[in-house]
Amino acid sequence: MRVDPSAPNPDWSALETAFEHNAPETHSYLDLETGEVVTIVDSRPEDDEKRGQIRQSMNRYVHLDPASSREQYRWMERFVASVEDDSLRERLVLAIDGKGAFRRFKDVLLSYPVERDRWFSYRANLLHIYINGWLRMKDIVLGEDPPWGKPDQPPEPDVPLEKPVGRRGEGPTETLRSKAKEIVEQLPALELPAAIAYLSFLVERMPSVQE
Repeated sequence: MRVDPSAPNPDWSALETAFEHNAPETHSYLDLETGEVVTIVDSRPEDDEKRGQIRQSMNRYVHLDPASSREQYRWMERFVASVEDDSLRERLVLAIDGKGAFRRFKDVLLSYPVERDRWFSYRANLLHIYINGWLRMKDIVLGEDPPWGKPDQPPEPDVPLEKPVGRRGEGPTETLRSKAKEIVEQLPALELPAAIAYLSFLVERMPSVQE
C-alpha cells in the first residue's frame, strides 16, 4: 500500500466487513476513485446496475479477497492456544473440532464474557494484519494510512492447534462412538446393565463435540 494525499480515503469500516465476510455469493470491490466499497450479491437482481458499472470500468474497481474460512479457522486456533484457563481451553479445543466449529466456538464463549470480548479484539487485530498485507501485496494507493496502524502479530504461532485424537487419527466424537460400539460387542448379555450406565456417561459427553 502507498499513501498519496490526492488519493481517496476509503470507507475503512466497510473494508473490514468485506474482508471478514467470505460468503460465496457475495463479492465486494474497492472503488479507487471514491474509496467506496461496492458489494454485490449474486441472488440480488437489484445489483445488476452495479455489476454493469464494474464491468465497464474494470480499472477503477479492485475485487476484495476476504479472509478464507481456513484462514479464520487458524485465527480461532491461535486464540484457543492463548487461553490461560485450562478448563476453558479444553472446551474450546473440542468445540473447534469438526463441522460446525465456528458456531460451537461462539456458543462456548457466550458463557465467558471476558474471554469473548478478548476474542473480538484478537480477531480484529488479525483481520487488520490480513488487510494491511493484502493492500501491500496489491500496491493499492490510498489517501491515508489505516486507522488501526500496523498491529503486531500475537505471540501464538500460526500453526495447527494440537487436538486430542483417537485411534488412527479419529476425532473425539468418533473415539466415543467407537468405544461405545466396542463395549456393546464385547460384553456378555448379563453384564449389559452395568455397561449401560457407562454408555450413558459417554452419550452425555457427545453433544459437546457433536459435528
